[in-house]
Amino acid sequence: MKESILIIDDEDELRKLLSRILKLEGFYTFEAENGTKAKEIFKREEISLVITDVRLPDINGIELISEIKKVNPLTEVLVITAYGTIEDGVRAIKEGAFDYITKGDDDNKIVSLVQKAIDKLHLKRRIQQLEKNVSEKYNFDSITGKSEKIKKAKELAEKVSETDTPVLLLGETGTGKELFAQAIHYSSLRKNKPFVAINCSAIAKDLLESEMFGYKAGAFTGAFKNKKGLFEEAHLGTLFLDEIGELDLSLQAKFLRVLETNDFIKPGDTKPTQVDVRIIAATNRNLEGEIKKGNFRSDLFYRISVMNIELPSLKERTEDIPLLAEVFINQFSKKLKKNISSVSEGFLEKLKLYSFPGNIRELRNVIERAIILSEDKTLNEKSLPKEFLNQSLNGKPGSLKLDEIEKHHIISILEKTNGNKTKTAEILGIGLTTLYRKLQVYGLE
Repeated sequence: MKESILIIDDEDELRKLLSRILKLEGFYTFEAENGTKAKEIFKREEISLVITDVRLPDINGIELISEIKKVNPLTEVLVITAYGTIEDGVRAIKEGAFDYITKGDDDNKIVSLVQKAIDKLHLKRRIQQLEKNVSEKYNFDSITGKSEKIKKAKELAEKVSETDTPVLLLGETGTGKELFAQAIHYSSLRKNKPFVAINCSAIAKDLLESEMFGYKAGAFTGAFKNKKGLFEEAHLGTLFLDEIGELDLSLQAKFLRVLETNDFIKPGDTKPTQVDVRIIAATNRNLEGEIKKGNFRSDLFYRISVMNIELPSLKERTEDIPLLAEVFINQFSKKLKKNISSVSEGFLEKLKLYSFPGNIRELRNVIERAIILSEDKTLNEKSLPKEFLNQSLNGKPGSLKLDEIEKHHIISILEKTNGNKTKTAEILGIGLTTLYRKLQVYGLE
């Protein structure tokens, strides 16, 4: 694609010389002898780069920069200055110009500068496209489902996304809490700022403080350099705290202070660090119950739960299973280069009968596995795990393999401990790392 360049100068010879040079370099060129004609061309044509003299008959070239940027912020501007007026070039850069050229510069320097300006334009276009792709990927339309419960959750999330109000997402593991958090962020005024996520249960409590708040060099043995915490990384954006119910009480107090004062003191520092962060938290635990047990601070709960959004489990929205299955089938068919064109009724019925303790995440894993095992263009029951095939009409499992029994036992213990993975690992007699590995294997994490 050829880029178009608009050359604005009241000196005919210089304007035409620049036009010839740039045409030889493969660019389209337009010429204007004053600001009025330039504006007409700019509104009519898609201009990538403007080269303008500072002294024009009807307008100052530097004043023209702001008008150009209002019409198309991506357009780059090069300013031509006469000898002795370099200060005009400097002022032009402050107004948004890419650079300036002094009259009399050799052709190679001009061509090189034009190419750099076009390269910058290409980079800005790529960034803009990436931002658009991210917004499309994580907007509310990307959340699949037509059931009343999921529609209600989406409506609440869309309304609160327009504000900076803290949000608490509630629901079982695998119900899509992080997807909702991302949709809220990328639909908000903070969408062009960082979205930072952390799983509070996945990091040991003695390391979590450093992760969240950072530290200054020399704060403790091994702190050789300054470390930014996640609050700083998320400055002006959103911090998503998954599994906030697992947060240690001592950290809860520090976290509450940040929410109330928008600042904190890093270990090893003497001055507070200011932050502006929107908080979205999520949990699969009953925090009000945890407050009664003394495991969670009531003041922190009321601070983060200004807006509570309950995400339904998959068994509460079985009518959405075929829609979700279709999304995952399309996704993994492309990824795995499998030509899956249809799904048998038996396949869908088995999916609907299953209780899906791992919710959407488990469904996603089941579909990926089924596509890998499928030998033709139609997905059928044969490609489903045994627990799907052996279930009765009530959805209860029949004879299961050892690994399937282990999976259901882990689910049962997780339910008894209200999702507390540390307690679950203790009851099962395994390490926390082993539990996380098994949850990942079974599609429950």
